[in-house]
Amino acid sequence: MDILIMTGQIILALAILVTLHELGHFAAARMFGIKVEKFYLFFDAWGFKLFKFKKGDTEYGIGWLPLGGYVKIAGMVDESMDTEALKKDPEPWEFRSKPAWQRLIVMLGGVTVNFILGILIYIFSTWHYGEAKLPIDKIKYGIHAQEVGKSIGLKDGDNITGVNGKKVKYFDDLKKSSVIINSGNYYDVNRSGEVLKVVLPHDIIDKVSDKKGAMFELAFPCFIDSVLTGTGAAEAGLMKNDQLIGMNDTGFIFYHEFTERMVNYPGKTIKLKILRGKDTLIKSVNVDKKGKLGFSSRDIYEKDYDVLDYGFGQSITVGTAKSFEALSDNITGLKKLVTGKIDPRKSMQGPIGIAQLFGAQWVWSRFWALTGILSLILAFMNLLPIPALDGGHVVFLLVEMVIGRPLSDKFMQVMQTIGMVILLALMIFVFGNDIYKLIFK
Repeated sequence: MDILIMTGQIILALAILVTLHELGHFAAARMFGIKVEKFYLFFDAWGFKLFKFKKGDTEYGIGWLPLGGYVKIAGMVDESMDTEALKKDPEPWEFRSKPAWQRLIVMLGGVTVNFILGILIYIFSTWHYGEAKLPIDKIKYGIHAQEVGKSIGLKDGDNITGVNGKKVKYFDDLKKSSVIINSGNYYDVNRSGEVLKVVLPHDIIDKVSDKKGAMFELAFPCFIDSVLTGTGAAEAGLMKNDQLIGMNDTGFIFYHEFTERMVNYPGKTIKLKILRGKDTLIKSVNVDKKGKLGFSSRDIYEKDYDVLDYGFGQSITVGTAKSFEALSDNITGLKKLVTGKIDPRKSMQGPIGIAQLFGAQWVWSRFWALTGILSLILAFMNLLPIPALDGGHVVFLLVEMVIGRPLSDKFMQVMQTIGMVILLALMIFVFGNDIYKLIFK
């Protein structure tokens, strides 16, 4: 079921992004009277189609390979490599018959829609969901430093108060991509009254990506919020507001200490020490095969969050700023990737890795947040000057406008082939990398 939920989310996100991207090309082409022969969501590789129908001059359909989509524009050198059609004299309704400026607008139609869509998703998500942020001054127990955090010098119980000597108001702001991705940043840490600097190394992104986790999370006592029926916790009589303080004669305080011990007891019976009001109880509890008892923990900070609700006008400003910040962070990451400062094996993710980011529960706020950033990334990546991508076609059109004549069909076919080989190699790498990490990590 977890796999189905993750798969369903990424397919829906891709369906939205690809359909609207191709609609941008389609609408621009039709605006200039250019014939569009096909409009497909996903690829109908080797001619296999899940669904198709024809309306007017265009065949609409859904392919079986969910790796993108396409519109086949008449008279254009594209991934179909329909060279026979290009041997005929140009027709007035073909792409190649139109002025360069019109063809440029057609090629920019997809990325324009994706840019606008990404920004709109951020705006409307901000308006609908608002934000709930925990002020740093409300944190009582400091952080739980995870493996990557410990490797750079953080410790359990540390209080992180700022970044680069500047106070930070909210806990989530400490984990922003802009903080992690820029070399030379450091955390201001209060450790038992001693003020320290914990520097983020240049390869911190590799470390975070490799472990698929954060550097730190909040530390909090282990209180039960709810108990699932039919589980070991329910059978043992655990109740809401119980505080777990020990396991098998070993005491603990925090929830992360409890979870770290639980990995040793899948399918076994453990003794839990519980604080219920003023009473201390000992309960024998059966652990399931996944190492779970069957309860959810309580957020002890639930009353301390600042709930930020924005009006529509404010959401436009806040959402737009957040979208540009997210895009800027990803562009910075790509620069580091190209210059060799980030290991692509650790930082690049394909469809499998992205599906895991959506998670095994369908949370609409998370779905739209990821879809928004994917739309912006899709727009930016398509603008890269790689043949076969929109950006490659844009470069060739700009060259044509400068020299005053179109580039030859033969040249365009060779460049299209080179671009397709580059994209195929990249696709093989990201898929192989995803599968490797899935199996071995």
